[in-house]
Amino acid sequence: MKRRQQRTRSNKRRTIARPATAHRKRGSRERPRPEFNAPEVWHEPADEESDDSIRYLTCEPGAGYVHPVNAKDVRRRLRDFPKKFLRGVDVIQFSPMTHKRRLFPCYGMQWGSTVYLYPIEESLLELYVRPPRPSQLIDAKMYGGHWSQQDDMWQLRWTPQSIRDFYLNSILIHEIGHINDPHNSSYQDRERYADWFAIEYGYRASRDRN
Repeated sequence: MKRRQQRTRSNKRRTIARPATAHRKRGSRERPRPEFNAPEVWHEPADEESDDSIRYLTCEPGAGYVHPVNAKDVRRRLRDFPKKFLRGVDVIQFSPMTHKRRLFPCYGMQWGSTVYLYPIEESLLELYVRPPRPSQLIDAKMYGGHWSQQDDMWQLRWTPQSIRDFYLNSILIHEIGHINDPHNSSYQDRERYADWFAIEYGYRASRDRN
């Protein structure tokens, strides 16, 4: 269902208040049909004879936004990641913020053999018009995000360290999990698998190293 965006005024600029359902909206793994309105730039999967190196593409995040992690951070995170899970990953792209993404925001998306990571507000403060679901509260607590209520709005506040942890050990790994899921076809089953993958190879693995 398409929702109308709601805004709240801050002292410095207008900030879009996100609908709760857009908190962690994910993309589909399958390549869309030609008539589909493509959500991203499509990168053709590499052929089997190419090397195993991942290409990193970085776009400017856009005014008022920042990429929580960069290519160097991701390379370092994947250095000790099980290589068998990276064979299907060809491109990791740090995408820009656009008007449409401001209305229907997401942290990351997987499409074909590419992982797309999206920017977040420079303030590291996200505003929502409805209270978070239990799963969103758990996610934030696991990675150091803090939910609070301000009048009729809900805020999710990050620190530079916590949002970096969230992207490297949850969002990135979740999207790689989609690439490594050849069996599930329904949205719910694919999300369930990717969530498990992110916990097992992202959250737990990162805590075991510390």
